[in-house]
Amino acid sequence: MKFILFLLSLICCIAFSYAQQSFILSGTIKDKRNQPLPGTGVYVSDYKIATSTDDQGNYILKLKPGNYNILVQLIGFKALNKNVIISDKNINLDFTLEENTTQLSEVTIKPDPNRLSYLNTFKTYFIGLTENAQKCKILNSDVLRFDYDREKSLLTVQTEEFLIIENKALGYKIKYLVKEFQYDYRAGIVYYEGYPTYEDLPGTENQKKKWSEKRQEAFNGSSQQFFNALFNGTSQKDGFIINKLIRNQAEEDLADSIAESQVGGLTSPRLLLPGSISFGTEKKPLIPNTITKIKSNHAVAVLNRAEIFPDTLVHRYNDDIKKIDFTNVLYVIYIKEKESALYKNRINMSVSRTPELANFQISLINLKVPPAYFYKNGGVYNPRSMLFEGYWAWEKIADSVPMDYIPTAAP
Repeated sequence: MKFILFLLSLICCIAFSYAQQSFILSGTIKDKRNQPLPGTGVYVSDYKIATSTDDQGNYILKLKPGNYNILVQLIGFKALNKNVIISDKNINLDFTLEENTTQLSEVTIKPDPNRLSYLNTFKTYFIGLTENAQKCKILNSDVLRFDYDREKSLLTVQTEEFLIIENKALGYKIKYLVKEFQYDYRAGIVYYEGYPTYEDLPGTENQKKKWSEKRQEAFNGSSQQFFNALFNGTSQKDGFIINKLIRNQAEEDLADSIAESQVGGLTSPRLLLPGSISFGTEKKPLIPNTITKIKSNHAVAVLNRAEIFPDTLVHRYNDDIKKIDFTNVLYVIYIKEKESALYKNRINMSVSRTPELANFQISLINLKVPPAYFYKNGGVYNPRSMLFEGYWAWEKIADSVPMDYIPTAAP
């Protein structure tokens, strides 16, 4: 009997060790003439993991199992990214970079008198308006390329080099390759996607202590913590309560039409501004005595206060990925922190609620392309599947932490 117990313990230890095992991602980076490119930066998007190539253009990264976007960048060449899935073995991934032929003269020949206005719009809806955003600074805004479509009232922003953001609130230097940013002035819809990487800023011990506290605060109640908690089955313990919101279907159909016609059907966790119209699907029977009607900014919606439990919402896809699939809108309440005063005082931003919910942080999840898949670290495999509203839409780059962030203490 002791031998059987020992064997079972050994098997469990081996399985645990395997789950924690890291694998090697390596490769060579060359130009189109097959010449190695030493000193090329190799970054893991959304993480605080980076390296550079040696004299032969070779790089090595040690990564745990997961889905990663690997970004490579060298001055004079176009940045390039590739997706890689690390599962149970080492992987070789090579890159061939193309020279960047964009001429600086193109920018100086066609100066845009509206550039400052576009830049301020970009800062507002990309960096954010939170307390942390006030301590962020873009160090090289000249790399931003603006394009404004007057007919559609649509501002588009892109970069071919890293946009560098100094976040003195959280102690990060963020390098962000902006793949696409769009702001629709008519519909009030913002969407962006790209490849961020994080580095710690140098600081005194006192500064590092304050940054650690602020990072913990930024992580608490975030969508990253929420999906991490869903994966681990700890969402209730971590302070999240999940309800359902049923909205006027005609209004939701109109919102879909606006988004698809004016923004090309864009979907992203950061698509909707707080307080803007959002989307839903079919209606569902409601549980008696748990229904409350609340008035939103646009129509009367029905909030079902019956709690949705993780074991009914979350389903296993494989060992590394879980998924959620639901109808209507998830109404996520975080009860361990109050809303920011800046957020609460902005007109039409705070999500409508019943009196007993006081000033808790509330976010809405609209599922556009079901199901949504996510990892243990809180990363979402297909982020375009969802639309966020409320607090998660209010918090943007200034309040983000890397995917490999480890909380220092329970909130």
